[in-house]
Amino acid sequence: VVTLQEEEKMSLNLLWVQLVCAFRYGHDDLDVIGLSFRKDIWIKHIQIYPPAAGEKPTNTPMQDALMKKAGEEGHPFTFVMPTNLPCSVTLQPAPGDTGKPCGVDYELKAYIANEADNPDEKISKKDTCRLIIRKIQFAPDKLETGPKSSILKQFIMSDKAIHLETSIEKEVYYHGDPIPVKVKINNETNKVVKKVRISIDQTTDVLLYSADKYTKVVLCEEFGDQVNSNATLEKEYKVTPLLANNKEKRGLALDGKIKDEDTNLASSTLLGSGVDKDIQGILVSYKIKVSLMVASGGLLGNLTSSDVTADIPLVLMSPKPADNNNSQKRDAHIFSNLSSS
Repeated sequence: VVTLQEEEKMSLNLLWVQLVCAFRYGHDDLDVIGLSFRKDIWIKHIQIYPPAAGEKPTNTPMQDALMKKAGEEGHPFTFVMPTNLPCSVTLQPAPGDTGKPCGVDYELKAYIANEADNPDEKISKKDTCRLIIRKIQFAPDKLETGPKSSILKQFIMSDKAIHLETSIEKEVYYHGDPIPVKVKINNETNKVVKKVRISIDQTTDVLLYSADKYTKVVLCEEFGDQVNSNATLEKEYKVTPLLANNKEKRGLALDGKIKDEDTNLASSTLLGSGVDKDIQGILVSYKIKVSLMVASGGLLGNLTSSDVTADIPLVLMSPKPADNNNSQKRDAHIFSNLSSS
């Protein structure tokens, strides 16, 4: 909803609202050797005043609530976005970095102009109101069984092996929830498993610019469980990847951030059938790695240590709100006053 004072209606020509999905990647954000890049993935304009001819969409409960506050000065509008547009993703800047962060964002702009999109027309800053919004993909209703991985590793001078199996119960886990990781170890060698390390990697694929790929460790915990020669271990470890523990990691992918509001680690990218992945701009995925720190017995045990590692994919997302109407009113009360910009 945009509010427009009565005296402003007398002086303006046309009032427009524009929604842009843009991909931004450049020197100011990630020091890419002086290069910068911006691409508008999707853009649409709507004429708000005078009202354009044609059928008007029905107001949502959120718009009805805003119109009660705005009164006759309010002008509701609705954008219908294609389902294949990417979710909001922000690459975390380093402390002290300035300027707009790299990533995919959505900007809503209300402005006074003679034409919707004329680059030669100068639009006054006082006649423009901008608002960053974000698009979030919720976890699917139906969750599949979680993945499982196993590895059998033999060592030099040994005909026996260490068998490592790791699994998670569900396909999808929600941001902030503990993730139970099941680990089974069968040590048939003469070596000793000194400890178990569990880490979670976030991989970010930048597609629209240069096919860059970044991998950041968002969690790494070690557990002092020892498995002696010819022994077994079966245990469940709970780990929780949190943005709060990764605030200083430059380039980490986050769910689209709005000003100083809290957000999460970026949700995993789920692509529907037939969706062109290149239009997504940035793809985010996660992987759980379980590593065994293995050492030989005797005085040289620590000098001849090695790792046994198995990994499984992890899907990290936000849960679907229980009451969509209430969540809209609570989380998306967007009220822009054109005269105050």
